[in-house]
Amino acid sequence: MAVDATILGAGVAGLCVATELSARGASVRVVDPGGAPGKHGCSWWAGGMLAPFCEGETAEAEVVRLGQEAAGWWQAAGVEVRREGTLVVALGRDRAELDRFARRTQGHEALGGEGLAALEPELAGRFGRGLHFAEEAHLDPRRALEVLCERLAERGVTVAREAAPEGRIVDCRGLAARDMLPGLRGVRGEMVVLRAPGVRLSRTVRLLHPRHPLYVVPRGDGVYMLGATQIESDGRGPVSLRSTVELLNAGYALHPAFAEAEVLEIGADARPAFADNLPRLVEREGRLHVNGLFRHGFLLAPALARMAADHLLENKIPELME
Repeated sequence: MAVDATILGAGVAGLCVATELSARGASVRVVDPGGAPGKHGCSWWAGGMLAPFCEGETAEAEVVRLGQEAAGWWQAAGVEVRREGTLVVALGRDRAELDRFARRTQGHEALGGEGLAALEPELAGRFGRGLHFAEEAHLDPRRALEVLCERLAERGVTVAREAAPEGRIVDCRGLAARDMLPGLRGVRGEMVVLRAPGVRLSRTVRLLHPRHPLYVVPRGDGVYMLGATQIESDGRGPVSLRSTVELLNAGYALHPAFAEAEVLEIGADARPAFADNLPRLVEREGRLHVNGLFRHGFLLAPALARMAADHLLENKIPELME
């Protein structure tokens, strides 16, 4: 059978594009030297936050608007999405950070101590104020990638380590595409996965700090992902001791029971970004690039996949087309 499109890269961008195209009846193949998603690539180390309003603190308006598509898209793709919202708090000495965050974002409700305790009882008495972004959500990114692969396999689409491209080429290789997109840069992210049965949080919690902000994402069964670092570097090596200490100290400041947690994983990778930190579609040398997702991979990949499919199948000019 003729292939309508060959997708290079089996990270979140490539799998979302493959899902969108195949759902519309296109015949696609996915090629990635690493094979199916595993412990490689920045998608594996993602937080899985679907938090467009919180991202609006520093991101462009397009991120907030397009990111609101994400939770529904992932649910329609068969992925479990937890729609518990995001809770943003700050320690007493950092109250000005909470005020600043509130001014720069939308879609939140201001909470006092009682309201905060009602949402997350284990944080009662630790924080006097907070912001609740009720429309936000989160997912387990690793399980999400597995589900996309499973659904694609049901349609006869598998991930090949190598294959001759057929049809239109859609390049979703992330930083590896710098051979054709020299404007890409790497932004390193680092994370820690803990098992903390003594901690019971039901939603993503962001702890604001002027130097070491933290987000904690529940993965279920007492497992949490802690992340925050954003380093201008394409280094993909091990996490530094400094970053690890800062993440763990911030986790302890949020909830002292994290001190007894088991460290399951410590990981890092570099995310692809353009100069303005906005993703885009780029037509170059006979292929369509979908790239530059920065720290918004799971948040913006659905919107970029929709645009790519609109362009390839309906000749529409995407909003984020270069």
